[in-house]
Amino acid sequence: QVQLVESGGGLVQPGGSLRLSCTVSPGFTGFTLDSFPIGWFRQAPGKEREGVSCIRGSHGSTAYADSVKGRFTISRDNAKNTVYLQMNSLKPEDTAVYYCAIDVTIGSTCGSPPQSSFYEYWGQGTQVTVSS
Repeated sequence: QVQLVESGGGLVQPGGSLRLSCTVSPGFTGFTLDSFPIGWFRQAPGKEREGVSCIRGSHGSTAYADSVKGRFTISRDNAKNTVYLQMNSLKPEDTAVYYCAIDVTIGSTCGSPPQSSFYEYWGQGTQVTVSS
């Protein structure tokens, strides 16, 4: 099975930045990171999980939730099997547990924002807290 591990969360002041990492371990022969959509999601206390961003395809097509456009950037390093989420101009409402996930269904695309129901494998999450 595919395994994902997030890292990089922590405490940051409003207006600050964090960079999250998601390392993907292949569970089958022929895996390449650009073969499948990789998504970032978040869940705040008392709220439903929401899609944040997604990256897919050989050309690195991306999608973002309206709430993070212009502030967050998703990227990947195929050689390291790692996807990143650079978060700038952070706000208190960005506080949440952040998860990465992979959609292994053939022909899948990124949603705008990505929808959690399409993603089969998930990481354990990393806490991001934005507070003064």
